Amino acid sequence: MSDAADAPGTEDAPDTEDTEIRSGTVLPAVRTDIELVTDDHLTLVGELAEPQGRPARGTIVTLHPLPTAHGFMDSHVLKKAAARLPELADIAVLRFNFRSVTSPRGTSEGTFGDGVSEGFDLRAAVADVAARGLPTPWLVGWSFGTEVILKHALEHVDAGTVAGVVLLSPPLHRTSDDELARWADVAVPVVALVPEHDDFLQPEAAERRFAVAPNVRVVPVAGAKHLWVGERYVRIVLDAIADLVVPGSAPLPTHVTH
Repeated sequence: MSDAADAPGTEDAPDTEDTEIRSGTVLPAVRTDIELVTDDHLTLVGELAEPQGRPARGTIVTLHPLPTAHGFMDSHVLKKAAARLPELADIAVLRFNFRSVTSPRGTSEGTFGDGVSEGFDLRAAVADVAARGLPTPWLVGWSFGTEVILKHALEHVDAGTVAGVVLLSPPLHRTSDDELARWADVAVPVVALVPEHDDFLQPEAAERRFAVAPNVRVVPVAGAKHLWVGERYVRIVLDAIADLVVPGSAPLPTHVTH
């Protein structure tokens, strides 16, 4: 028998390998197909991803980009949040298709409401999180999803069923100054991540529009565009979300050990 075989501990040495987290990486989680029923009697399809083997320390409800421009629950930043955050930050991630929207998960009932009737969809998602006993959720809207939040989420903030808000690439197309002004004295954190090269609302213009709601923190993201294409920008977004929802959890690991 060789000396190497007799060396202390060598027979028990684990065979480990570090793998970089890439665009298509899906980390372990408990993933459950869900249905949400709205107050106007529509059934929406979605998914809840929870940490495996331990309770969630935080929750996010994601609201996807514009349905008429191919936005859905699998829009890439939201899909990557569900693929990574349960394992890396103990965050439960609820995604769903707004009314009328189709994804591989299925099709939500109803017709596109241009940000108005989608308020019912948001209400159903927040109620679902509460019914499951998950930690009070943060709302994470992207593009059109931010409009739904700004129009409809204050009722949930006031009720104590929303812990905070993240606005990704807010276009503010459908949100009036009067609606923004209603957020002026909001009691929960509201953070807008605004890409430097956004197609619709860039940081300087965002600062002007949000001036009526000074409690909203506008965070410019250098080099980014509206769609957050590129792993660098996805990581910036997910780090920001994780550190808000579970303080101290960012920066998230970029590699996993097998």
